[in-house]
Amino acid sequence: MSVFAVIAVGAFLWNLPIPKGLSEPGWHIFIIFTLTIFTIIAKPLPMGAVALIGLTISMLTETIPIKDAFEGFSQSIVWFVVVALFIAEGFKITGLGRRIGLFFTALLGKKTLGLSYGLISTDLLLAPLIPSVTGRVAGIVFPILQGIAESFGSLPNSPSSKRMGQFLTLTAFQGTVITSAMFMTAMAANPLLAALSAKENLTITWGTWALAAVVPGLINLILMPLVIYALYPPEVKSTPDAAQFAKSQLQVLGKLKSSEWIMIGTLALLLTLWIFGNTLHVDAAVAALIGLGILLITQVISWDSLLKLTIAWETFIWFSVLLLFAAQMSNLGVIQWFVTLVETLFVGYDWKISFPLLVLLYFYTHYFFASSTAHVAAFYIPFLLLAKGLGTPPYLAMFVFIFASNLFGGITHYSLSPAPLLFGVGYVPLKTWWKVGFIISVLNIIIWASVGPIWWKILGLI
Repeated sequence: MSVFAVIAVGAFLWNLPIPKGLSEPGWHIFIIFTLTIFTIIAKPLPMGAVALIGLTISMLTETIPIKDAFEGFSQSIVWFVVVALFIAEGFKITGLGRRIGLFFTALLGKKTLGLSYGLISTDLLLAPLIPSVTGRVAGIVFPILQGIAESFGSLPNSPSSKRMGQFLTLTAFQGTVITSAMFMTAMAANPLLAALSAKENLTITWGTWALAAVVPGLINLILMPLVIYALYPPEVKSTPDAAQFAKSQLQVLGKLKSSEWIMIGTLALLLTLWIFGNTLHVDAAVAALIGLGILLITQVISWDSLLKLTIAWETFIWFSVLLLFAAQMSNLGVIQWFVTLVETLFVGYDWKISFPLLVLLYFYTHYFFASSTAHVAAFYIPFLLLAKGLGTPPYLAMFVFIFASNLFGGITHYSLSPAPLLFGVGYVPLKTWWKVGFIISVLNIIIWASVGPIWWKILGLI
């Protein structure tokens, strides 16, 4: 569907009678927001371009006053994400990310199952510091995976994919779905979730997020490869050569370079500031800027390399605009109107019945989305307010929807940014990808919905 067709649909909707309970500005921002999300899903243009067009239309129609239209660009959470993406570039430039991957492969790679845990461990270690799922998996983990699989004669788009490549691709992808849920800085949509929660007076810090996720997350990471191993076991189960290959590559890399040591020290400082930021009165965005400053001063990364990092600059644009739209939807009463409308469907039901139904609806509507960010921007606040309105404890609702907003990324070959890349290589047939995606989604829901609340109760978070 072309952008012109979307604009035509918008013009038609614009002239329809305003629904009861909505103001004219509220109806107009609803149309602009909905069509922006739809166009992001359809992808006739890059996400940043679509967001800018939506922002422009909102100003031209005076739906959002010009004096308010650029507020999203000044939000600290936006700068936090962008700077974190800049810092993540250091893993690639210094080679530290590849070294970490080879280390875990050498440590755990004597069996194919162990090799899958080695790749997942790499992702887990990088997740707090690289807010790009694609950057971690497609840029660091998968090249190691593919090199090892091919060395054992496991090639994509052939029967030999079952020797090893299929199993490792499935576990690496489903692993990154889980690790993205475990840290606020593991995926670009996560800081958006934190920012949207804060607008509803539900505060979650980097440390609280990580603490809440650690137990269900680790249990999930341990069990998931075992389930896939039972469903689709690799034909090659022993891989001593993989560990030896990783060791030889580490020898080629040699000792840690000075740039890698600086990177490690900077990352240790960043984690300290993010975890204890409230106590030290250091905002997460300020901490990220401190880390970036160190890397620039020491010339571990150059300003020129950051100027070429298009993913960060595009994120800056679409994140700012979506944050602005979400705020305007709330200010103009659109969210409350939607909540009131849907709430009538659950009148008379106890929240212990209605809340699980809402979660399942929120989770599996992701079959219709190719972007976690678009899904979060469209549905997170309405579903959160619905759950609260039905009597669900607010923080319980927040945690469940936040983690679901990551875990639903594993259900299809388009539901998370690295999915099309990993699927497109050809190790996993479409039917297998969808079947495993659904089965693991059920496993994820069971673990996080059972272990999670118990753990959060022990911590006093709910």
